[in-house]
Amino acid sequence: MNPTQRRRWGLALVAACVVALMARAGDSPVPPPLHTYVLPAAGTPAAYDEAVTVSALQGLINRTAPELYLFAPSDPRPAFWLNVFHQTGRWLEGRSLQPVAGLDALVRLAADRLKGAVIWDPAVPATVNVATTAAGVLDLMVVSPDQSAHLAAWGVPVVLDLRGKFTGAETGSAKNDAYRWALREFLATGRCSTRWMFLYHDAFFARAQGHLAYAVNRDWAVRNRAFVFDLSPWADEKPEDDPDQRLGLDQETYRLILEENLRQTRGEHMTELAGFFDFQKYSNVAPHRSRHEPVPTEWQTVWMISPYNAYQNTVTSDCYNQSFHSHAPRAPLRQHPATPAVPPLENKVYVSILMADYDSGTPLYDFLPKNWLNHGRGELPLAWGVNPNLRDTYPDIVEYFYAAATPIDLFVSDASAAGYMNPNRIKPEYLPLFVRHNQRYFREQDQSIAAMVLDWDQPTPAVKDAFREFAPDGFATIVMDLHDSGGKLPDPQVWKGMPVLELVNNAGAPDPPALIASHMAEALRQRGPQKPGFYFFRLVWISPRDAVAALDELRKQAPDIDFTVVDLPTLLALFKQAHTP
Repeated sequence: MNPTQRRRWGLALVAACVVALMARAGDSPVPPPLHTYVLPAAGTPAAYDEAVTVSALQGLINRTAPELYLFAPSDPRPAFWLNVFHQTGRWLEGRSLQPVAGLDALVRLAADRLKGAVIWDPAVPATVNVATTAAGVLDLMVVSPDQSAHLAAWGVPVVLDLRGKFTGAETGSAKNDAYRWALREFLATGRCSTRWMFLYHDAFFARAQGHLAYAVNRDWAVRNRAFVFDLSPWADEKPEDDPDQRLGLDQETYRLILEENLRQTRGEHMTELAGFFDFQKYSNVAPHRSRHEPVPTEWQTVWMISPYNAYQNTVTSDCYNQSFHSHAPRAPLRQHPATPAVPPLENKVYVSILMADYDSGTPLYDFLPKNWLNHGRGELPLAWGVNPNLRDTYPDIVEYFYAAATPIDLFVSDASAAGYMNPNRIKPEYLPLFVRHNQRYFREQDQSIAAMVLDWDQPTPAVKDAFREFAPDGFATIVMDLHDSGGKLPDPQVWKGMPVLELVNNAGAPDPPALIASHMAEALRQRGPQKPGFYFFRLVWISPRDAVAALDELRKQAPDIDFTVVDLPTLLALFKQAHTP
């Protein structure tokens, strides 16, 4: 047994012992064991291949029940969450751990849920995504050519072999040929979910580097039988991974996928597009030379998908065990914020804080625990931007944060509501669908404020009417007009009882408190500050303690600005008083 294997077995045995000790107390019926598998350490092509195979198998095994849980040698987060949910009174209490010793045993665990194998083609990196789609639709395991030698010993037949299948004969691009074939074979035939699609980095960079971020999360795509792809949203330059393709071809294929998915939905429900574009292939991140920075590329993606009733759950890298967590019990959540009497409106500067950008899987799963457990929480009234659609993936994690909230922690939606889209880009005939979609999530999670609506222009009257149906207590927005179409912020207003205001984005980066304070001071001076004035600041991925420190720094750096920090409902109530004739 080599050192890596010893580490993996050690982690599994320690976890099993801990949970066994926790399960000894009590006489209640013993729940079924929880099978565990320790993924390989990252850094090699073999590790990438194994992670893809294991994650895809996990999606099959967990399709109807939470049976298989993955650990990672270098990432403590899966162990952290398992420990949380094994505690007394939580949904995994008493389940013993049963380590699975390698792929041979994992294939046996899959048993008759596994119908065969699909072999992907490293010469066409996009085929790892096509294979993942096929695995979900046809109940297959995903293997590389290097792994295919084990199939006979496992007794697993080859159902689909993608090696040499895509040459560019159709479009001039083997990458685009692969996705168009999968579109015709799986999506257009109605065999894929239309509630989910996945924008997962293919093997182009990841396999050689042994980078597992978009390998370990494939269980969720397989479990949902979803379409998986990796294409550029830009039509004005060629991607890093396919420089010889015809200009704009990636975007053409991207739109074909969106169009077919919309046709399949018949406008009856919206679609989550989970995952982020590959920075190194489609934006100005080395080695790619691009005129497009990452943030505009993000916004271009959302601008493009919104007319197709699709919304983003952007960053889902290193989101382990989604197919497992999604089985957690789910009931409506309730917030219990302090409800102080609204003070009289005075001629002063009012400030509220949004702890922002927990709008996608990775920030919720990995970043929020670090900041939530900070000792400064509870000292300052904070609105936490957590998108309510994330409860589909991690219902237990969202509930954990709700249960631990102090009376001055408030949950609001982040970008842009129950999913990240541009509301102005939604076609008018689909706005009623948009309202129904958001009402369901907002009601389930006791939310009534859309705190960070991202769009290319101020909201139209129809969009404001739509938001009023599920976010009547407030609409805050950031406008970024990347298409030079004359977009601008809305004037501060109360729209049929709903406050409409700017979310101030000057201090958006996760910077040190002193720098955040300087950005806040600059923003206040740029805007007057007016009195009475209402300033709702977006602070990204910082701790409550740093938020307190930033406001202390603001008082030092701008002693001429006398501001009062209030909770968001108070700020919106006072705003409403000031802007109601």
